[in-house]
Amino acid sequence: MTLVIGIAGGTGSGKTTIARKITDALPSDKVDRIEHDSYYRDRPELSYDERCGLNFDHPSALETTLLVEHVRTLREGQAVEVPIYDFTTHRRLPETRPVEPRNVIVVEGILVLADPALRDLMDIKIFVDTDADIRAFRRIRRDIEHRGRTFQQVRDQYYKTVRPMHLQFVEPSKRWADLIIPEGGDNRVALDVLIAKIQAVV
Repeated sequence: MTLVIGIAGGTGSGKTTIARKITDALPSDKVDRIEHDSYYRDRPELSYDERCGLNFDHPSALETTLLVEHVRTLREGQAVEVPIYDFTTHRRLPETRPVEPRNVIVVEGILVLADPALRDLMDIKIFVDTDADIRAFRRIRRDIEHRGRTFQQVRDQYYKTVRPMHLQFVEPSKRWADLIIPEGGDNRVALDVLIAKIQAVV
């Protein structure tokens, strides 16, 4: 049996921290993590500047049907090849990352609870609820330090797409969560309870 855990929440909410703490709490041969961000569509027909102008926070930017297929395949006991996405060029790399079936698969991303087909494959659905100002500052730091963006690029993207898409798609998906965790990875009590539950099942 494969336990699929979905972790959603706004950009910078602490999803990745929680996903990593779950995976760190289990033996490496029993758990793996898949990021929805890996499934951004490859758009080779567009120039770099055109790709930079895409709305990456809209569900249509992601090939969620492929993620659904991969999660279903893993649940059936077969390995998959997960895309690798380069955020500096906004392109998928030629190579992929092999993921083997595991007792626990953690699926993480801002929109993983927004898609009904993906949601239906999840055994535990989590929404990480963190204040907007904290999320915004975390986003600024991440994009500047790790994705090669300027402050102006981050600011413009935040107001143009990140915030409106959060209000339209991400925040409403909270209603589908089995568990809402305030303050992300800083919520030790929620993490301890969640990890204990997972360990008991595995």
